[in-house]
Amino acid sequence: MASFSRPNPRPPEDSGEFVAPASGMRRRGESGLPPGAPAAAKAAPTGDEGPGGSRSGPARHDELKLCGLAAVRARFAREPGSIKRLFFDRDTGQRIGVICKVLAREKKIYRQVEPAELEKIAGSVHHGGIVAVVYAPPLRTPSVAEIQAWAKRGEGLLVLDRIGNAHNLGAVARTAAFFGVPRLVIPDDPAAARPNDAAYRVAEGGFEHLEVWRVPGLPAFARELAAAGFEVIGAATRGGKLGQARSAEPAKGTHPKPVALVLGNEEQGLAPDVTAACTRLVTIPGSGKVESLNVSVAAAVLMWELLARK
Repeated sequence: MASFSRPNPRPPEDSGEFVAPASGMRRRGESGLPPGAPAAAKAAPTGDEGPGGSRSGPARHDELKLCGLAAVRARFAREPGSIKRLFFDRDTGQRIGVICKVLAREKKIYRQVEPAELEKIAGSVHHGGIVAVVYAPPLRTPSVAEIQAWAKRGEGLLVLDRIGNAHNLGAVARTAAFFGVPRLVIPDDPAAARPNDAAYRVAEGGFEHLEVWRVPGLPAFARELAAAGFEVIGAATRGGKLGQARSAEPAKGTHPKPVALVLGNEEQGLAPDVTAACTRLVTIPGSGKVESLNVSVAAAVLMWELLARK
């Protein structure tokens, strides 16, 4: 999993953000401001503003904004030290006492804000009452030895061929975490969505249970997977059969091959060279009234059939 370095515990002196005292967390209802502070200080900028005062994007390229209580709690449970700043509304503040206590002990920034300000910080109305600014984990490229180790342990994985919509990426990550798929691989391609703020919001904490990797090219990676012992199964709109995706019964004393499930772009499907690198294709049978499922729905069906049931 990604590792995080400890951040600088205090913001610049003029940031205007509240730094929790080392002695403990604030009591509910307190403003977090020193006695006698002017009321205008409550509206001080949080340091997340972009050009023109917009707060719609991460403050830095190595930061993410996690929205929603499930996502924030999942990150806090896995890597509490990665949380740099925390903002929440009044109702949510009554449910995160433990998180605030830890942030106070570490002299981290946390602040109760009005809903309108929280929306600006999140860059979305779908903030779920809380926004945590965290360090973004780096995306590594797996080595041949790591791929072979995955195969030896019999661990499946999900490969996304240029899934371009961050919401779809987040939905797929949430489903993968639900079914216990340990890792997800995306290509280093401009058309491929990255695990950004929107993807993390939709994933509802799913990314905290996944290793996310990035590879230069999927055809070569698919061939490496096959050479390591994976069954590389590509999801095709037509031409494959679900039953054909199931491996034959393994010989006595052997184990079935681990599965690498490859899902294609929302509009174009799998690229031809990626299709050619798969060891077999699978198509979900339907009524024929519509051409295909949304990629996140197809991912759920195929993960259950090919990865979770194994």
